[in-house]
Amino acid sequence: MKRLIYNQLLTWKQKRNRKPLILKGARQVGKTYSLLDFAKAEYENMAYFNFESSPHLRTLFAQGLKPADIIKALSIEANTHITPEKTLIIFDEIQACAEALNSLKYFNEFANEYHIASAGSLLGVTLANAKNFPVGKVDFLSLYPLSFTEFLLAKKNTLLTKFLDEIDTLAPLPENVHEKLLSHFREYLYIGGMPAAVMESIESDDFEKIRYQQQNILDAYRLDFAKHAPDNIIMKLNQVWDVIPNQLAKENKKFIYSVIRQGARAAEFETAIQWLSEAGLIHKVHNTNTPKIPLNAYIHHDIFKIYLSDVGLLGAMSNISAKSILYGDSVLQEFRGALTENYVCQSLVNQKNELFYWSSEGIAELDFLYVHDDNIYPLEVKSGASNKKKSLQLYLKKYEPRLGIRLSPMNLKKDGDILNCPLYLLDHIKKLLQIS
Repeated sequence: MKRLIYNQLLTWKQKRNRKPLILKGARQVGKTYSLLDFAKAEYENMAYFNFESSPHLRTLFAQGLKPADIIKALSIEANTHITPEKTLIIFDEIQACAEALNSLKYFNEFANEYHIASAGSLLGVTLANAKNFPVGKVDFLSLYPLSFTEFLLAKKNTLLTKFLDEIDTLAPLPENVHEKLLSHFREYLYIGGMPAAVMESIESDDFEKIRYQQQNILDAYRLDFAKHAPDNIIMKLNQVWDVIPNQLAKENKKFIYSVIRQGARAAEFETAIQWLSEAGLIHKVHNTNTPKIPLNAYIHHDIFKIYLSDVGLLGAMSNISAKSILYGDSVLQEFRGALTENYVCQSLVNQKNELFYWSSEGIAELDFLYVHDDNIYPLEVKSGASNKKKSLQLYLKKYEPRLGIRLSPMNLKKDGDILNCPLYLLDHIKKLLQIS
């Protein structure tokens, strides 16, 4: 299964000032697979160490953090010769060994000829609370669920991905290609980008088995709450987690604490929300009514939406059938909008964008604001073919941006000051803006 992070890993390897790497990401997004796949292709050999499944490895760091001593101990443990620049050392589940995490500082300062890549579950939570974290001594990369582009590649649709890569004009795609891509997009809304679910779709194409894989992942997340979260927020984590589909089902998707329970207040749940965010399980989209650069200077910290890290998991939590998503269901219309917005959020995060949405005194609201080359683009999301765009038109008239973006199932077209971008082309939005 090809992951596009491979090229980022290659860039890291070739950097003149390369530091030990920490690969962040939620549980089961493919961090270990990506590192092992990269090591097999780009190094003569690898030395793999998992601190969770082999807790005795922690003793290798107990006597000191001198790189030369650690390398000797690791070589004996792995029964392989660890050679500078030719061996990739992989520290998996590194959050289970604080000494190993701290050792990255000394490898960077005194033995940076060794290539070390680390990964782990809930690393965001661990790093946020680490007292001896080697600040400035490591490189970071983030891995997310498969994007729609990666999904197409995993499903062997290489000709389609090549076609999308080669788009160089804002003309409508051939109708047969457009319909095929919409069909794959609807499939992605159900399957999502978690590798286990995507692999099941490749091997069996059985939607019940896919849902079983998604449910297993959701169960594992709840176990993580109980195992890794502070005791005083475990119940709150579950309460916040459980209401996310309810929050997104509302027409106004702003997170409302009273949906959790009557009388709930931000002070009770903000720590739980922060934990879920640091764990990579949710994405917060903050509100602004002042679209100026830099946007994060004008946000309302207490007004935000919450989306899940994966659209397939959102469908699984909501127990939405494959038939409803793939073939349409009038009863599902409102929540299909939530699924579509979650997909957009997911794609923007994968492209390393900060997340914002705009509202204007209850009169209008736009789902996202997209920043590129110091331009702010209003972004409206439509799950159906509706031509209504009151909020987008209001924004265009008030702020006169370079272009407005409308994401929908409609074909690619530039209509005056609005770019109609098919949902399946969101991964290519930067290129579309460059040629607009």
